[in-house]
Amino acid sequence: MVNLPSFQAKRSSKSQQDKRSSRYYDEKDQDGKANGHDHAPPAATVKRATRTRRIWSILSSLLLFISLIFIIMVEIGNIKDKPVLRDIWFINLNLSNVVPESVPNATVLNSIAQTLGLHDFYQVGLWGYCEGFNDRGVTDCSNPKTLYWFNPVTIIQNQLLAGSSIQLPQNLTSILHLIMIASKVMFGFFLVSACLTFILIFITPLSIISRWVAFLITILTFMNAALVTIAAAIGTAMFILMRNAFKNSITEVNIEATIGVTMFALMWVAAACSIFAWLIQFSLMCCCASRRDVKRGKKKGSKKAYA
Repeated sequence: MVNLPSFQAKRSSKSQQDKRSSRYYDEKDQDGKANGHDHAPPAATVKRATRTRRIWSILSSLLLFISLIFIIMVEIGNIKDKPVLRDIWFINLNLSNVVPESVPNATVLNSIAQTLGLHDFYQVGLWGYCEGFNDRGVTDCSNPKTLYWFNPVTIIQNQLLAGSSIQLPQNLTSILHLIMIASKVMFGFFLVSACLTFILIFITPLSIISRWVAFLITILTFMNAALVTIAAAIGTAMFILMRNAFKNSITEVNIEATIGVTMFALMWVAAACSIFAWLIQFSLMCCCASRRDVKRGKKKGSKKAYA
């Protein structure tokens, strides 16, 4: 006669396992520590008990993923004359009316300026610049260059015919060295943060293991958030300073400078996501039970795991 499996025995086995899980944490002191049992709770119980920590660690990884997308958009913005990319720039210089209206025959002189080689506008990205005309849009972009910095004096003078020149604002030419340094620092910080963010996307979920792991990840996420935020701050300050330099020299030369709202939004959204990811990892060093805490009885974690 074949003995069939007893469903009652299976239910009894499962009931005993649940009792062992609940008995492990049936009594707790005020600090939330277990009362001395040496055996670890079942793996399923540990997983359920650390569910909150797992959710927050995955959320930080998602924030870093969003940050990476925005950083990549900053990196590739204005690199080519392609849809979307051509609309992502730090600053746009409009030279279509470079001669101020206060000058006699300004309209004629502006037309002459175009025949001398000037384009209507120049817009700046992280790797180079694009140029074009108001009626035709972007016509050409420079070759991408590592550690690029935008020197309006050199670009404009090089595009004019031999023997022609335009006097650019003195307050702009005096800060060209500062612009060069700031641009290279910004370029390096954005590039490093893109690489670090990509790595952290896969590392941050590991903070569920223990607080020490969360501590190490917190250091990395802080470094990443600092890199993105400093790069965004440098870009914001530098191009606002450049815009103001042109704005305050309208009597010398009429160059209309416009800040790229899209680029600035991309930078600061990336920085905000990186900061929030760091704050989550920082909180996980002291909040939410880790798997190591639950296994060693230091914390109980979610009470639903023992219901």
